[in-house]
Amino acid sequence: MTPHVTIIGAGLGGLTLARVLHVHGIPATVYEAETAPTERAQGGMLDIHDYNGQLALQAADLMDEFRGLILEGRQAMRILDRDGAVLFDEPDDGTGGRPEVQRGELRQILLDSLPAGTVRWGHKVSRTRALGEGRHEVAFADGTTVVTNLLVGADGAWSRVRPLLSTATPAYTGRSFVETYLFDSDTRHPAAAKAVGGGSMLALAPGKGIQAHREKGDTLHTYVALTAPREWFDAVDFTDAAAAAARIAGEFDGWAPELTALITDSDAGPVPRPLYALPIGHRWGRVPGVTLLGDAAHLAAPNGEGANLAMYDGAELGAALAAHPDDVETALASYEQAMFPRGAEAAADGTRLHEYLFGDDAPHGLVAAFTDPERTP
Repeated sequence: MTPHVTIIGAGLGGLTLARVLHVHGIPATVYEAETAPTERAQGGMLDIHDYNGQLALQAADLMDEFRGLILEGRQAMRILDRDGAVLFDEPDDGTGGRPEVQRGELRQILLDSLPAGTVRWGHKVSRTRALGEGRHEVAFADGTTVVTNLLVGADGAWSRVRPLLSTATPAYTGRSFVETYLFDSDTRHPAAAKAVGGGSMLALAPGKGIQAHREKGDTLHTYVALTAPREWFDAVDFTDAAAAAARIAGEFDGWAPELTALITDSDAGPVPRPLYALPIGHRWGRVPGVTLLGDAAHLAAPNGEGANLAMYDGAELGAALAAHPDDVETALASYEQAMFPRGAEAAADGTRLHEYLFGDDAPHGLVAAFTDPERTP
């Protein structure tokens, strides 16, 4: 019989694993550093793909709840140049396989699907250590510990579980995003709202870009991309919102004002998001009683696959454990054998996408990739 599963991290991947285990009658506990599900904002929109994220939700028996979250029209996409000219415009005709939802709402349906007490909030991991024979101890910042026969690290980029399996650590990719928000955009920021349109907008040039998405309530959520060393961003005083916004916008001097307004007119202080990645093809030898999923296993530059892969990992691991209830090691080996190439392929695809987005031929290379059936972005 599969032992009680200890999951570190209540992100989408860890919660999907817990839910799929629950569907199969396998008990699990999720330990999360946050003190409550509303402690921090959960990020913006996610496109949930029909070939991985939606399959995970099917395994979790949550497709009806997921469909209720879908924001119609948000699969529309346009590509602009620095002058605001539209180079590519694809409407949302309702047939796309990547419907958009708010990350926080998706996380909530997963939380609501679990038995009370499954998630233990306010448990920040300070260290983990092997005890032998597949057993591991997890120590928390509050001084408490737990010993488990089956430990899963779903704890993201800076996983405290990963060192049990691998010496790899994430490395800076050479690029960062800066996050901004415009609220009630149609009435308060009409020019920017018109530029973004009804879904996502990419305004690109070599080494940089302004990427925005229309969320609920006419909110425009923007990620400004800049290729620069960490030291460059460290020199920006993000505690002074106006000065930081001006500094970031200065890198887009001469761009259309409706685009730079997504930076300078932000209704929230700009937040730097440095991008890190694990080596493409990161893997480890089988270590009894422990494994990883999501960013803890295969962190890559953002390419729309991260959340989907984490959920799919969680569903696949849950299914493997259910299929081998009396042989955990066979279940973990089977899961990892499929997960390693899946993560490597997605990371490699992400590297290629970033070249389209920010390479020497941006934005025209990306436009060509969308319009030429022989090429794929």
